[in-house]
Amino acid sequence: MATSEAMDMTAAEVAPDSKTRRYDRQLRLWAASGQSALENSRLLVISASATSTSVLKNLVLPGIGHFTILDPATVTPRDAGNNFFLEGQSSIGKSRAEEAVRLLAELNEGVEGKADTSSLEQILDNNPGYFASFTLVIAHNLESKLLERLSTLLWADDTLPILVAVNSAGFLGEFHIQFHEHTIVDSHSETAPSLRIDKAFPALADYAASLDFKNMDPTDHTHVPYVIILVRALADWKATHDGKSPQTTAEKKQFKEGVLAMKIKIDEENFDEAEAQAYRCWTETRVPSEITALFQDPQLSNLSPTSPPFFHLLDALRKFTLQPPHTLPLTSTLPDMKANTASYIHLQKLYKTRAEEEKATFKSVLAVPIDDATVDTFVKNAHGLKVLRGKRYGSLNTNPAALASAVASSPKATAIHLAISALAAVSSPQPTVEALTAAAQALLPPGSELPEEFSDAVGEVFVLIILTCLSARSPNADLPNSAAFLGGLVAQEVIKMITKQYVPIDGYCVVDLVETWTGMV
Repeated sequence: MATSEAMDMTAAEVAPDSKTRRYDRQLRLWAASGQSALENSRLLVISASATSTSVLKNLVLPGIGHFTILDPATVTPRDAGNNFFLEGQSSIGKSRAEEAVRLLAELNEGVEGKADTSSLEQILDNNPGYFASFTLVIAHNLESKLLERLSTLLWADDTLPILVAVNSAGFLGEFHIQFHEHTIVDSHSETAPSLRIDKAFPALADYAASLDFKNMDPTDHTHVPYVIILVRALADWKATHDGKSPQTTAEKKQFKEGVLAMKIKIDEENFDEAEAQAYRCWTETRVPSEITALFQDPQLSNLSPTSPPFFHLLDALRKFTLQPPHTLPLTSTLPDMKANTASYIHLQKLYKTRAEEEKATFKSVLAVPIDDATVDTFVKNAHGLKVLRGKRYGSLNTNPAALASAVASSPKATAIHLAISALAAVSSPQPTVEALTAAAQALLPPGSELPEEFSDAVGEVFVLIILTCLSARSPNADLPNSAAFLGGLVAQEVIKMITKQYVPIDGYCVVDLVETWTGMV
């Protein structure tokens, strides 16, 4: 079986450098463009808690550019007992930020780390411009009033960094990403781009028509790619059916039988593959509805030379799709298929040549100059474009109707969100179940009931409170296993935001490690 990777003749046959060897596996996930975005990122992490350092561990290893830990606290025995990025007894009494930075920096010498022992409150009061130099801010278990001030400041100006707010209490946790607008070119869509078999471009149609299937060498006949088989079969069908593709169930069945009848040997797997892919002949290639909807984005009606490049590219895509054959630009990426090397490479060259021609047409309708690498990536992934619009942190809790709707649709996940929100809202260091329940109830519309699952969630929080009273921990103290799990989840979403690849969460991601599940609110 031929593969696009094995047959790509344009790949440079050079030995990988040290960076490529170090990051080999992750480069397969987000490529060089994603790695470059990571290496140019600057992160601010507020508090050197066990959860914060766990998040950072999962970001330092893949190679972010810089991180600063903002934390005025010194290491306590409690910290030393639950944070893997402190050196036990020897760290006690030292700056928590400095100790964490020192140990995290050992994971990757290519990452710059800095400790800042300033107070967040003082920075908010006296130096609000402090945050402008960062790409993204991560805050864990901030006091509710400080988190409110921070989120308000960062939301007020869409040029300020993204905020990831993380809250945890024992085995429960949640996090939310605050952003205004997030565009994604490479969403790694599970839907493959169209091969355009039903709208074959001239070179593909001519090549399929030129083959003499009946008199072909049996070995060559066994290795004709299914794309060529279907293009030829569809052309022959249309020639006898008024230019129409198979329409009815009976016609589709007849078409498949005709494809199989083209075999000259019973074991020709390429024809079996063509029969399985025959639906492509009557499934019209058109612009996906999700992409068509993006053409209505308000940004396109207010384009200027200073508009983000993404929207100039999107506008060019809109103009391109108005031209025949009214599809997205062709991609040269082909799936695996039954074929020998020569046949596969020839097919790949046909698609690559046509893709370059259509890319040139795309560039001709661009209103502003954009570098070729960006255009190439956009065109290649045009079928999976996304534009996300986020919400301010805390906006859900100020909208009782939205919370009530969340209770109805996702009661279990919302119960955890309400329990964590109640813990943040109650100022007492040792709140009662009654106080937590009242605080959660106050977030809902009058007369609304808390979800049944709330009693389990608030019970877990209260058990933690009892245990922390006995051990002198705070009610929202870190547990190492919760910190590790949250650290992985949060870092994953942070990487999505920085690289602008894959689709990040929308809303609150809640975690329950008592029953071991995650959910969305």
